[in-house]
Amino acid sequence: MGSRYRSLRDDLMDFIREQKLFFVGTAANDGTINVSPKGWDSLRVMGANRIVWRNVTGSGNETAAHLAQNSRMTMMFCAFSGNPKILRLYGQAQAFHPRDPEFNAMDALFEPHASARQLVDFTIELVQTSCGFGVPFYGYQQERDNMDKWLASKDDSDIEDYWEKKNAVSLDGLPTHILEPGNE
Repeated sequence: MGSRYRSLRDDLMDFIREQKLFFVGTAANDGTINVSPKGWDSLRVMGANRIVWRNVTGSGNETAAHLAQNSRMTMMFCAFSGNPKILRLYGQAQAFHPRDPEFNAMDALFEPHASARQLVDFTIELVQTSCGFGVPFYGYQQERDNMDKWLASKDDSDIEDYWEKKNAVSLDGLPTHILEPGNE
């Protein structure tokens, strides 16, 4: 059934790479706890204790706001096909924005994406597996094209305007630091 490890084994790294969907959980010191589904080709396993994932524009930006105040993060992966499994990763994360010097090196791990707003560098402190017996089978069909359609009518200025209106503060009013200091 369930096991705990201090780092990812090779079979768990392979399991992560096979997943089309993962979940990220964060919380600031107070306020709303956030769990967010993530997809696309937005995650890279960098080693037994490190993952980098790209956070693209969305209707909110809770993860960045929470990580600015409290670096704790949990990632969860579920097997929706094949053998049942749930994998949770517990650790510390930091969000990097396009203006940060670290951003370009991590962004180069992915295909270019016009709405990349942060890259999250996650250090794994605890790995936990559990049975996943209660997770139903689901079949992957394809990626959605809604973001691409939305981006087709936008330029960099439009995206920055959207970030200012929809992504600059969390549900609890915490800054996400998506904009240059002084613009938030």
